[in-house]
Amino acid sequence: MLIISFSPSCPSSAPSGGNKRKLSTGIALLGEPTVIFLDEPSTGMDPVARRLLWDTVARARESGKAIVITSHSMEECEALCTRLAIMVQGQFKCLGSPQHLKSKFGSGYSLRAKVRSDGQQEALQEFKAFVDLTFPGSILEDEHQGMVHYHLPGDGLSWAKVFGILEKAKEKYGVDDYSVSQISLEQVFLSFAHLQPPAEDEGP
Repeated sequence: MLIISFSPSCPSSAPSGGNKRKLSTGIALLGEPTVIFLDEPSTGMDPVARRLLWDTVARARESGKAIVITSHSMEECEALCTRLAIMVQGQFKCLGSPQHLKSKFGSGYSLRAKVRSDGQQEALQEFKAFVDLTFPGSILEDEHQGMVHYHLPGDGLSWAKVFGILEKAKEKYGVDDYSVSQISLEQVFLSFAHLQPPAEDEGP
């Protein structure tokens, strides 16, 4: 179901960007076509409208229609795509299901932890030193207000081993909460995007 709110007398060029996207998707679905092409279908939509559109597209896919989507939103790709291709400089670099691409090209784990510092920096620094020592090659991606985000290398590490190490370290380093997850599809996309050479400035 697509909810489009504007006057019937309003020209199709007048609605907001989000409503234009919904209108374009609705037109593409008319006539029960067997193949549907959608270009950035949810751009400019609020979260509720985006979910409604995704549900509509997913139902069309489940009815047996072939849907080809171009998108820069990895969240959209994970929600809608059964097979995914990543292109760099007009060339296909990989093709497969989202889970296959994450398993094949997403090396390592993503660690997020909240350290109970109580205004002190010592606890946070001790935990960071612990991560650097315990997981050689780990990269600190972000740090803010006692929250740290690390990329952990995957060589020789299993889910059980990572969780076991962190569970034992929780009390010692004052870790209030932590999560370990597989590398995201967005990180896989960015790893390929880095292969694209920077655009050259055109002269006057």
